Amino acid sequence: MIAAGLAVSIGLAACTSTGSLVGDSATVVSKGPRGLEAVADVADLVLPAVVNVTTDVFRPDSFGGVQEGQGVGTGFIVRSDGFVVTNCHVVEDASRITVFTSDAEPDQYEARVVGGDCLHDLAVLKIDATGLPTVPLGDSGSLRLGQQVVAVGYALALEGGPSVTSGIVSSLDRVIQARDAACDACPNGLRTYSDVIQTDAAINHGNSGGPLVDMAGRVVGINTAGSDAAENIGFAIAIDAARETIASAMTDPLGASAYLGVQTQDVSVESAFQLGLTVETGAYVVATAGDGPAQGAGIDQGDVIVGIDGEAVASAADVGRILEGLDVGADVQIEVVRPDGEHDTVDVILGTRPLPTVLP
Repeated sequence: MIAAGLAVSIGLAACTSTGSLVGDSATVVSKGPRGLEAVADVADLVLPAVVNVTTDVFRPDSFGGVQEGQGVGTGFIVRSDGFVVTNCHVVEDASRITVFTSDAEPDQYEARVVGGDCLHDLAVLKIDATGLPTVPLGDSGSLRLGQQVVAVGYALALEGGPSVTSGIVSSLDRVIQARDAACDACPNGLRTYSDVIQTDAAINHGNSGGPLVDMAGRVVGINTAGSDAAENIGFAIAIDAARETIASAMTDPLGASAYLGVQTQDVSVESAFQLGLTVETGAYVVATAGDGPAQGAGIDQGDVIVGIDGEAVASAADVGRILEGLDVGADVQIEVVRPDGEHDTVDVILGTRPLPTVLP
């Protein structure tokens, strides 16, 4: 629903002091390129800092199983030591987050979320790299109707790198809603966006999280949603509304936490009977994340985890509780009961969880 009264169907575009926040500092400074006229010049300036954000996802489906898939969105580098801004809906439920640079032969990095605000569809990622190109943050409060802007992103996940589209600022301060059933923080599964920039620059699925920039190459918005019912209508979160969250994530990033890569559910007397299990407590493995630590160590769907690092596991909650007390990279022993009733002990080197337990 748009504040001005025009009702349209909004789709999330993923599969999601004054001056600029620049490169190597979380301090707002007033510098950055100015006076560029051509869209091509803007693209040349911005593209090196635009990245592809690809996620592997597995989540429970309505039939008691697990749905696995892959999503593609966009992000942009705001600090040269690997801080990347994107949409929360681009990375939610991810079992793996991979960032690819926009080079002809892209570099690839594993990423994790270090901050953000899912209610307002913002996530900040960290990759292990230095010396990266960055794009400065501009001032969305100074935008004018009709001002030219440029959107960059991996539209429709097309082969051949990011897409560049241009248009004007069509409206300011829109309020829109978009349905996102995967958002636990969203009331009734609806994201409500305020302080939204409307533009006629094409924003399609895959553009989510990419930058909307002014003709000086400064980010004025974060591309978020397009209309499925009307042409030449796209939306971006005003960068002024996101600036504080971005700075906070870089100043005080969330720490890395240990990751096993399993989806589990409680074992009960009833479920043990239904599934033909030989134990009546534990954490039943519904699925394992592709190439995750558990899968790589030989833990499979149908196994029951009954112990981790010498502690007994009586429920799915115990898995998370025990992992919270362990370090990334720790070599731990996982006790499992196989579907045939065989007890086994597996050595697993814990990975890094891509998402924090609770995204702010």
